[in-house]
Amino acid sequence: MAGAALRRRLTWSIADVVGVVVENPTVRSIVLEVPAWPGHLPGQHLDLRLTAEDGYQAQRSYSIATPANGESVTITVEMVDDGEVSPYLTEELRTGDRIEVRGPIGGYFVWDTSSTRPLFLVGGGSGVVPLMSMVRAWSEVGSAVPVRYLASARTFDRLIYFQELEVLAAADRELRLTHTLTRSHPDDWTGPTRRIDSEMLSGSGFDPSDSPEIFVCGPTGFVESVAQTLVTDGHRPEDIKTERFGPSGG
Repeated sequence: MAGAALRRRLTWSIADVVGVVVENPTVRSIVLEVPAWPGHLPGQHLDLRLTAEDGYQAQRSYSIATPANGESVTITVEMVDDGEVSPYLTEELRTGDRIEVRGPIGGYFVWDTSSTRPLFLVGGGSGVVPLMSMVRAWSEVGSAVPVRYLASARTFDRLIYFQELEVLAAADRELRLTHTLTRSHPDDWTGPTRRIDSEMLSGSGFDPSDSPEIFVCGPTGFVESVAQTLVTDGHRPEDIKTERFGPSGG
């Protein structure tokens, strides 16, 4: 599967929308059936293209949120205010619709399910999507490696996959979660309430001597800050893989 996922020539395919899941007020997960999908690796993404009646096209890239599962592929999309594509995907797209996709794409920001090294996942906002693909793959294959998952969101209702992660962590002690809320929080919130910093990274992650594999994904500023802090704290740069996103028109 790895060879096909990384080396296959990319062509556009018509995908059927077979499910839409509400993750939070601004985020939807879209389940697609893609004929002849070759499989993908945890952390990869796909391109999606919409074509208007007048022929105008808009294209965006979205991380894949689930492990390989035949021709089923799930992406998770956050609505961007005044965006071109995300408002349609999160507010108008329905089961039975069809869209164009191509992929999988990306060979760097991927996790090998056969790895025996500790796994540290750090995400900001919708940057948790490819990380969730890794968590789900880890659970699916029954990996024994310890996983630490640290996610930052502005408010509790902006957290993505929170309930599912809680269930996975309750079932396996090797998965430990930390969520931090940076803007506001419920009265009964017991987690951190600040931006991710050195203390939070060391307290929720691994010691550099453990040589963990580290994946960081989120807005550009978030990723650069986290990666630099990890290096300052003693982690090797080659152990840190980053994926970032910025304004793209949504």
